[in-house]
Amino acid sequence: MPKLICKRVAFYSDHDESAFFEWLAEIRGVSKVKGVSDEIHVYVQRRVVSDTCLRELTALFYRYKIDMKQLAQFVNEKNREWYTGNQKYWHKLVFGKPEKDT
Repeated sequence: MPKLICKRVAFYSDHDESAFFEWLAEIRGVSKVKGVSDEIHVYVQRRVVSDTCLRELTALFYRYKIDMKQLAQFVNEKNREWYTGNQKYWHKLVFGKPEKDT
């Protein structure tokens, strides 16, 4: 079961924190959320996730400035084309430098 680690997430109000956890609870594929010291551990049911789950995790991690490199583990043959595209706002945050066009 993949585990995503959200370190020192900044919440700007009680409602902001509530919104974060409500959003996580609504993402199908997230099976468990656990606070450990200054981290939030997010457990995902399986390594192959739906496109919707990956989009929601990407948006959540982007909004709350969580290390997005750990989302690269969810790339597979089915989602590779849409998820790894250089033009996507998350590409550099998940994969590092964009690949050169050939």
